[in-house]
Amino acid sequence: MKTAVLTDSTAYIPQSMREQYDIHMVPLNVIFGEEVYREEIDLETAEFYEMVKEAEQLPKTSQPSIGIVTETLEKLARNYDAVVAIHLSSGISGTYQGTVTASDMVDGIDVYPFDSELSCIMQGFYVLEAAELANNGGTPEQILARLNEMKQSMSAYFMADDLSHLHRGGRLNSAQAVVGSLLQVKPVLHFVDTKIVPFEKIRTRKKALKRIVGLFEEDAAGGEPIKASVIHANRETEANAIKEQIEARFDHVDVTVSYFGPVIGTHLGEGALGLGWYKK
Repeated sequence: MKTAVLTDSTAYIPQSMREQYDIHMVPLNVIFGEEVYREEIDLETAEFYEMVKEAEQLPKTSQPSIGIVTETLEKLARNYDAVVAIHLSSGISGTYQGTVTASDMVDGIDVYPFDSELSCIMQGFYVLEAAELANNGGTPEQILARLNEMKQSMSAYFMADDLSHLHRGGRLNSAQAVVGSLLQVKPVLHFVDTKIVPFEKIRTRKKALKRIVGLFEEDAAGGEPIKASVIHANRETEANAIKEQIEARFDHVDVTVSYFGPVIGTHLGEGALGLGWYKK
């Protein structure tokens, strides 16, 4: 059985890497007024943050249409017997459910949707492991077993400079957003049951970042090999500093720097920072 790996643009895996590992992708969309941009195709991340600064209103986002997903699955059916489709959390987007629906509309290929229950490069970590297994002849069942094993140690914490983006996008409830805004709180956020919720309320950005790194260090102290990534919304210098801090302390951690692209950046806002990891 030949198995394809499909994801969406919010995994933020560079095109060169997608091509290298034979990873297929459907883009989510960012909408400025009447203009619709396909993430990672029509719109680069640096360009997006500049556009937000000049825009009169915050952009909106939308999931891939059922038609696009169906068309993608039909193309894959020409060369593959099965596809493992790994998407951002079903609690913040309908993309996962869209693939579930599309899978019933396509013949000739078995579709195995997987809800990452988070997003960004943490979703990408699932995708890259799935691609490695698929390229080595792994079956869909073997791939899903590995992804569920990874999920047991997958952790991600992040903070947003301005909660209004999450609130307006419907990803954080009103009470949490208003309290955070009034008190100038910089809450540490994480995913619980596919949804974004506060983990801990902290008064300053510096303390919030220190707390996130501290949570990672608690896990890393065990000495097991860990794959980690610092994720930033147009704050590359700050992200690199955190990466260097981790590398200086832990030689058993493979840490990279990634980014909050246009779709996730729309909801978190510029200045957001996060850290995610799993035990290899």
